[in-house]
Amino acid sequence: MDDLQLQLLDEGYCVIPKVLSSTFVARLREATNIVTDAMASDDRQAQQSTGSMIPIYKCETCGELVGHCDVHKALEGLGFGDWRYTSGYIISKPPDSPPLFWHYDWGGWSHPFSYEKMPAQVFVMAYLVDTNPDNGCLRVIPRSHIEDHPLHETMRDAHTEELLSASDLSAVEFQQHSDDVDVAVQAGDLVVGDARLIHGAHANNGDQRRTVVTMWFFPNYGSLPEPIQGYVARRFQDKPDDVASWDSRIRKRLYDLRPVYHGNPDPVPFNRERLSRKAFFAKRT
Repeated sequence: MDDLQLQLLDEGYCVIPKVLSSTFVARLREATNIVTDAMASDDRQAQQSTGSMIPIYKCETCGELVGHCDVHKALEGLGFGDWRYTSGYIISKPPDSPPLFWHYDWGGWSHPFSYEKMPAQVFVMAYLVDTNPDNGCLRVIPRSHIEDHPLHETMRDAHTEELLSASDLSAVEFQQHSDDVDVAVQAGDLVVGDARLIHGAHANNGDQRRTVVTMWFFPNYGSLPEPIQGYVARRFQDKPDDVASWDSRIRKRLYDLRPVYHGNPDPVPFNRERLSRKAFFAKRT
């Protein structure tokens, strides 16, 4: 294993530097600015904490990013194969916006594989600007993907209306924690993180928007337990796919990355509630 793969497995995240060219980043920035500027005012108000949650299928250039050869070369370099893509969003924090709340993304906590070291799902974040704690960089709780952490006991379900609107910044989900680590990057870097990792982002106190395109991938998809494969294929097969007008090469790359499952085992039910490791295995016995 190389150092980045070890960091991803042990700490729950890693940074792959200088993956995207400055030219491509500029194209992505221009394209995402257009769709972000077109957001309705009600959506802006509802997404105070995230800034935006615009599906990738609304931006053809972001679709190009998903299947970009440099992205997949970087991901393959982590030592995993059989990468499958499910969804992604343009997440753009405007100037003078509040922090992003602590949360994790994984929803397959009913299966024991969720407590193993190997990731079932990862987020891949492509930042379009340089980030730091003052303009909304990522922050993470290292090892929270495989170890119990006090925040697991106090965080509420992610993406509730109250958290998204940042109506109560005194809530525990918005506070700094003694274990948190800032992940400051440069435009064109990729951040890869285990979907189980507790993460959030600082407030954007700068005078420019801070945009990241976040994509969700499943490495080693064909080696995952069949109930998880079924969960992935079933949960994501009905996502909107309004890409008929896109360049055929971009569409093909997306289609080739879709998770497919034709087995018989019942899929794992969607479940965001994480029990402690001890409580989970005690419940199973």
